[in-house]
Amino acid sequence: MDALRQQINELAVDLLGTPPDEVVLAPPNTVLKTSSGKIRRAASREVYERGDTGGARPSVRWQLLRLAMAAAIPQLRRGMRDAGKVLYAGYAWALFLLMATGVWLSVIYLPNLAWRRRFVRAAARLFLRLVGVSLMVHGLEHLPRGRPFVLVANHASYLDGIMLCAALPAGLIYVVKREAEAQFVPRVFLRRIGAEYVDRLDAQRGAEDTARLRDAVHKGQSLVILPEGTFDRAPGLMSFHMGAFMVAARAGAPVVPAAIRGTRSMLRAGSWFPRRGVVGIVIDAPIKPDGAEWSAAVSLRDRARRDIAHHCGEPDLLA
Repeated sequence: MDALRQQINELAVDLLGTPPDEVVLAPPNTVLKTSSGKIRRAASREVYERGDTGGARPSVRWQLLRLAMAAAIPQLRRGMRDAGKVLYAGYAWALFLLMATGVWLSVIYLPNLAWRRRFVRAAARLFLRLVGVSLMVHGLEHLPRGRPFVLVANHASYLDGIMLCAALPAGLIYVVKREAEAQFVPRVFLRRIGAEYVDRLDAQRGAEDTARLRDAVHKGQSLVILPEGTFDRAPGLMSFHMGAFMVAARAGAPVVPAAIRGTRSMLRAGSWFPRRGVVGIVIDAPIKPDGAEWSAAVSLRDRARRDIAHHCGEPDLLA
């Protein structure tokens, strides 16, 4: 320390021609500066005259405490975020079970199909609002008015049905896989809201289901179908089954592509831990079939899938 003072003293003699009265080794921030970096000479002189240039050094114990706090604060914040996610998941499930019980009982006792469908739609919209999910829907004007259609959408999560129910008009028929009929609670609920089943495993029964759905469209009913049939944990648009497009082609009804975006990150396959999020649904322009043959149905499938792949925000697994 004395050697450093001696060097500074010699440097001052070389620069100024005279030795300084005193050499002070002050801690950082003792020499005050303006925002532009200029030395505030008068203010620094006042600090020197008050004898505040020494600056008491913090003890080793205090420095260790500061280091421990600096390391603990990020961990504490991370723990609080994780706790918040757990609390949100618990709240969402408790609310879902409570509302699902009330909705199930309501559709049992409501005597009119139209009332039941409107009630389910209102309950879905209320649920999303209460769990803080923002649902943004674009393109509702593309839904044909006064004629039946087949709406097809990608399938990314168990939440897709709730989102579509909340976003679309109440009078549509939802087509679900026949495996859901094996369980009492969903079977009763789906029957009471007029859902239709389709068999993905039995070819003969699948053909019968396709004919039945075609007849429903001929009678003026509009369908909602998820042609992927299932979903996976990893993002990506899978191949489409042909049933929805055969129904549309044989019934001469347009196919309306709808892309769902955001549900997979909220509740992935194999997970029961919901997360808060924003969901977007983009409804594209209807696609008219070019005929009733197989090639027309293939064209419908390819065009609808291309539109959905453009808007769903996930990679095309067939590209």
